Amino acid sequence: MEYRVLLAESDRLMLERLGQVVNDTPNFTLAAKFQNVSDALGQGTVFNPNLILLDIEQPGGMGLIDEFKKVYPTAAILCMGEKWQAENASHSVKAGAKGYIIKPFTGVELQETVDTFSRLGSEAGSETLVFFSPKGKSGKTTLIANLAMALARKTREPVGIIDADLQFGDMAVFFNLAPQTTIVEAVRDTKFLSPASLSSYYMPVAPNVSVLCGTKTPNMIDKVSIHRLENLIAMSRSLFRYILIDVPAGFNPTSIAAAEASTTTFVMSMINGGYEIDHMKRALDIFRDWEDMETRVKTIFTRVEPCDSRSKLELSQKLGYPVTEIIPNEYTIVSDAADKGKMATDIRPDSPLSRQVDRLADNIIGRQHRIRWAAS
Repeated sequence: MEYRVLLAESDRLMLERLGQVVNDTPNFTLAAKFQNVSDALGQGTVFNPNLILLDIEQPGGMGLIDEFKKVYPTAAILCMGEKWQAENASHSVKAGAKGYIIKPFTGVELQETVDTFSRLGSEAGSETLVFFSPKGKSGKTTLIANLAMALARKTREPVGIIDADLQFGDMAVFFNLAPQTTIVEAVRDTKFLSPASLSSYYMPVAPNVSVLCGTKTPNMIDKVSIHRLENLIAMSRSLFRYILIDVPAGFNPTSIAAAEASTTTFVMSMINGGYEIDHMKRALDIFRDWEDMETRVKTIFTRVEPCDSRSKLELSQKLGYPVTEIIPNEYTIVSDAADKGKMATDIRPDSPLSRQVDRLADNIIGRQHRIRWAAS
């Protein structure tokens, strides 16, 4: 697609610099540039732009989005700022902008940012799924990996996995990855990044599936502050239709922050003949402060035998809360798949495990389709 760009930037030197970048980028033409916003609103229509690069860090900048939408109803608006601010980015998208880019930017960054919002639309419809376990040893990693593959296969849309189990995350081991960059580098650099440049920190593991690996050693947990983790999640919403986040067991600052940022939090426990029901009840009590708990908090039990509707009903009755899904005990298949470097759902697509994962994916896709944005 060819882009005719209207550039509105209050700083004169930055205006000239960005104008040159636009003109030097293939498929982009600088149709007009304005230092004064009033001039851009009053004179720019004659240039018929289909992409507006708008500086929103000037006084009243956020309110300008609505004004530009009225004057240029068919043009896409891309907001600009000197650093990533999750709140500004989120507000700009909710106001009608297609995305947020850090200035000064290169032609590659401009192209990647436009490609991203053209493919995805905006962060408004991205679904963030957090997988939490009260006690650990719940099968979270296996489920997340196989579910990500199922979502990507069924929707052909981008899926991202964030390994936020900061001390003992094992997504890198599960996918046999040797990451050069991890969540540590990503959160460190978020203040310099835009969504397009953040994508390079994720490692592709399958078509439309990418992983942001966890820390390389447990002592690096202190390198990931809660504020920067929240920024990372917010920025990732502009990259992926679905974000699956693995968090540490138990309630701690990391798991709480991720849950608060989630669209849906899955509370998981593995049936092992112990106190799983009691642990789940106590975990659910923590979430009862959420007004939307019943739609936002889902429960999953793994290694359930027999894995049938009757078992699911019995678990729901014991828990006193609906059980969203039950996963059978398929350790042999999972182990065999791991040895072959594949997903269990790939080597045995007809297995009970695969069927249950597919069912959970269909459940998630059904919710997503009710909230997703209109195609760009």
